[in-house]
Amino acid sequence: MASICFYFQVHQPFRLRRYSVFDTDRHYFDDYKNGEICRKVALKCYLPANRMMLETIKRHEGRFRISYSITGAALEQFEQYTPEVMETFHQLNATGCVEFLSETYYHSMSFLYSREEFRAQVELHRQKIKQLFGQEPRIFRNTELIYNNDLAHFVSHMGYDGVLAEGADQILGFRSPNFVYRPPHAPKLKLLLKNYRLSDDIAFRFSNRAWEQWPLTAEKFSKWINQINGNGFLCNLFMDYETFGEHQWADTGIFDFMRHLPGNVMKHPDNNFLTPSQVCDRYEPVGEIDVPHMISWADTERDLSAWLGNAMQSNALHELYKLEGPLKEKGDEQLLSDWRKLTTSDHFYYMCTKYWSDGDVHKYFSPYESPYDSYINFMNVLDNIQSRLRE
Repeated sequence: MASICFYFQVHQPFRLRRYSVFDTDRHYFDDYKNGEICRKVALKCYLPANRMMLETIKRHEGRFRISYSITGAALEQFEQYTPEVMETFHQLNATGCVEFLSETYYHSMSFLYSREEFRAQVELHRQKIKQLFGQEPRIFRNTELIYNNDLAHFVSHMGYDGVLAEGADQILGFRSPNFVYRPPHAPKLKLLLKNYRLSDDIAFRFSNRAWEQWPLTAEKFSKWINQINGNGFLCNLFMDYETFGEHQWADTGIFDFMRHLPGNVMKHPDNNFLTPSQVCDRYEPVGEIDVPHMISWADTERDLSAWLGNAMQSNALHELYKLEGPLKEKGDEQLLSDWRKLTTSDHFYYMCTKYWSDGDVHKYFSPYESPYDSYINFMNVLDNIQSRLRE
C-alpha cells in the first residue's frame, strides 16, 4: 500500500515599503504592493488551484484528500484583498477532505530566538484556524520545515500528534522517507518526512525541458508512487501551493497533471490519499530519527543558511528579538502587531547573499535590488519601532 499525503504551504508576507532613515511614518507596509501581489497570485494560482482541488475531491467522491498550512499573514491578506480566495478555502473545508495544519501565525523563526513568542504565535494561528474553519489542528509544521529534536519535544508538550520535516539525506542515511518515524524523547509524537525527490519533481522540475524525465505525466508519476509498495507505505508530497500556476505556469500543463494524478494513483487498488492526521492514526513509527541539528526544506544544503548565513541576517534577527521583552511590557497592541510582522522569515531571506546553486531562487523572490538594500530598509523600520518603544 502507498498512502499519498499532500501538504501545501500557503504564505504571503507583509512586504515593507521603501523606508528611509529620515522617515517617521508609522505605517511600514506596502499596502499597494501587497494587494497587487495577492491579487496576481490569486488569479494565477489560488483561485484556479482551489477550484481544481475542489472538482477533484468531488469527482473522486471524497477519496482524494489534501492538507494546507496557511499562515496568519496570508489569511489576513486574503480577507482584505481577495475574499473570493477565502470563499474557495471555505468550500474546500466543507468537503471534509481537507485538513488545516498548525504553524506560527507570522511565518516566523521565533522558535530559534524566543520560545515564549513561538508559543504565542502558534496559539494565535490555532485560534485563527478554529475561527475560520472550525478545525483544531492536530499536526504541526514549523516555518520552512525548520526542525530538530528540541522542536519535536517542545511541540509534543503542546499537544500535537504529529510534526512535519524534510526527509533530508543527512538525517535519513540509508533509511526511506516513506515510513512514519518518531523523534527522541517524544514517544507519542509521529514524524512525517517529505519525500523530497518526488515532491521536487512536481515543484521544481516539472517544466524543465532539459530534465531527462520531461514531460512528467500523471501516468508516469503514479508508476513511481506504485514502486513504493513493498518499500514503504507512505509518500509525503510537500510543496509550496504556488507551484500551481505561479512557479509552474498553467501552460506547462501543471493543472492537468494534478487533475489526472489522483485517478491514475488510485487505479492501483492498494493506493489511497490521506491527510497528515489520518497518517498518524493509521501508521505506527518504524523507528527513531535523531535530528540534533536544525534542518529545513530550503536550498540544496537543507539548513538555515538561507536566513542565517551572513552577518546582516544575524544582526537583524538579534536586534529584532532584543526588543521583545520591553515591547511586551509596554502593552501597545499596534506596536506589538507591527513588530510581529517583522518576524516573518521572508525579510531575512531577502538579505541572503548565497549566489551559487540557489542564487537565482533567492533573486526571484526578493523585491530588493540587493541583499544589502533589504537589510538597510529593514533596519530603518526597526529603528522607528525602537523610537516608538522609547516614547
